[in-house]
Amino acid sequence: MTKDMTVGSPVKNIVRFCLPLIVGNLFQQFYNMADLLIVGRFVGKTALSAVGSVGSLMFLVIGSIIGLCTGLTIPVAQAFGAQDEKRLKNTVANILYVSLFLGAVLTAGAVCGANLLLRVLNTPDVIYRDAYDYIVIIFSGISATMLYNLLAGLIRALGDSRTPLYFLVFSSLLNIGLDLLLVIAFRMGVRGAAFATIASQAVSGVLCLVYVGRSFPVLHFGKDTAQLDFRRIGYLLKNGLPMALQFSITAIGSVMLQSCVNGLGEDAIAAMTIGGKTQLMIVLPGETIGLTMATYTGQNLGAKKYGRIKHGVGVALGLSLAYSVAAFFIAHFAGRTIALLFIAASETAVLDLVDDFLRICSWFYPVLVVIFVLRNTLQGMGYSLTAMSAGIFELVARAVGGFGFVTRLGFDAVCFVNPAAWAAADLLLVPACFIAMSRVKKKLRPPEETQT
Repeated sequence: MTKDMTVGSPVKNIVRFCLPLIVGNLFQQFYNMADLLIVGRFVGKTALSAVGSVGSLMFLVIGSIIGLCTGLTIPVAQAFGAQDEKRLKNTVANILYVSLFLGAVLTAGAVCGANLLLRVLNTPDVIYRDAYDYIVIIFSGISATMLYNLLAGLIRALGDSRTPLYFLVFSSLLNIGLDLLLVIAFRMGVRGAAFATIASQAVSGVLCLVYVGRSFPVLHFGKDTAQLDFRRIGYLLKNGLPMALQFSITAIGSVMLQSCVNGLGEDAIAAMTIGGKTQLMIVLPGETIGLTMATYTGQNLGAKKYGRIKHGVGVALGLSLAYSVAAFFIAHFAGRTIALLFIAASETAVLDLVDDFLRICSWFYPVLVVIFVLRNTLQGMGYSLTAMSAGIFELVARAVGGFGFVTRLGFDAVCFVNPAAWAAADLLLVPACFIAMSRVKKKLRPPEETQT
């Protein structure tokens, strides 16, 4: 089922597309956090710290893959908006060629470099073995991660945000079941959690593949549209690589911060892990509104409807800022309760640190949601390099905060590093988005400026 977002009310388009994504991303978070939940509850704080200590590495590699897949599918949304079926099919074919090559390179590089990355991360010896076993297994499943995210991105590019949700819900439940089986029944510890994660991801990818084969003939390419087109590959990489690098740059900043936190001891590592995961759940609706804008903007750019892009940005910012107020109250008053999902109530020292982390960060959620909307809007308009540059600002802020303050002031400084990074990114994104919108308006010179 495709959804043309170039017609109809922008508010309704964004909300209807966004709601299934929110549910899907919520399950994605549970999917990602199931390992922490079950390992923390049934194996112990040390195992939880081991899994948590490699969270920034997972974000570095897996986040880059998600960014790459999202960027690669934006040209599909643009072709769909332009109603150019031949271009769309050839774009899909060349996405396949690119993803097969990059998937193999990323898997080999990540697995071979895992030991070096853990050493750079200053991983404590007490958790090193568990951390290494977990991350190597996760990196071995990169192809499964890429398969799901690429196919889900293609489906969403055509306006269908519901179908990937159904597959994700199924695989999330499967992941939890496999976690319980392998971690508790088979006593495989962190290795069982890692195997459960990649097996479930593979299942969701295969389900998407079957569905695309049966239900989306517009994505099927034949001999006449399967040509290897280096110009098109160049355009795909122009969209995909900056978005992957955006995640990578942001993640490198997180790796730097994590290496500083790892020097503060096991309680700090656990608190950073739990606080970060809890915060991801709380801000998820705001992040999802931003993700919606990549598809919405891409389709309307293809249809040359600047007025709808401008209106949609205003709608998305309004919705996101309104939610940031609700997120503040959730983090401020319920964050500690949510954190109990990961760790026993008896771990009061860890929970106190988590509470401090969430309460301080919550004041800056309006700054964070602006990043979500503007970054994805720039991606949808084709300004991938500009969106990536905001990640450099975040990287610098996290590096300065981590090495300049965390190592001296301890966990109190950790609570302020992420808000500082968010503010740094907005310093670039806000003026950049105004400039990009102005350029797009001049370039498109739309025949109509209506919102219908």
